[in-house]
Amino acid sequence: MRIAKDDVDIRMEIPGAVIRQRTDFGDATGLGKIGCEYFSLSAGVDTTPLFLGLEGNMCQCPHWGYVLRGQLTTTDADGMRETVNANDLFYWPPGHNVKVDADAEIVMFSPQREHSHVIDHMIEKVKA
Repeated sequence: MRIAKDDVDIRMEIPGAVIRQRTDFGDATGLGKIGCEYFSLSAGVDTTPLFLGLEGNMCQCPHWGYVLRGQLTTTDADGMRETVNANDLFYWPPGHNVKVDADAEIVMFSPQREHSHVIDHMIEKVKA
């Protein structure tokens, strides 16, 4: 699920402040501690080889985030693709790979335990 900034409902607007809110944007029930990540990614980066060996050869951690700049496309286990662009909020459910279409910077919030496992796995893949 992704949503462009301008498509997030304005809940309050006063001089100097606009508050937008999208409710029901993913579910963090039972996920424990949340980590925050800031990724700087170059065009062409593809997580597919880095996720080999994980369940389904995909990241099984959900992420909530914001694209500061660039463009990324996720592919899920069913082959469904979704592209997020600068100024989009996004939710990536478990079971995805990511390809960077244009140099990107993103901020993500993820269940700390699950995403640390994925990051550790990627580090080991790069070392090999």
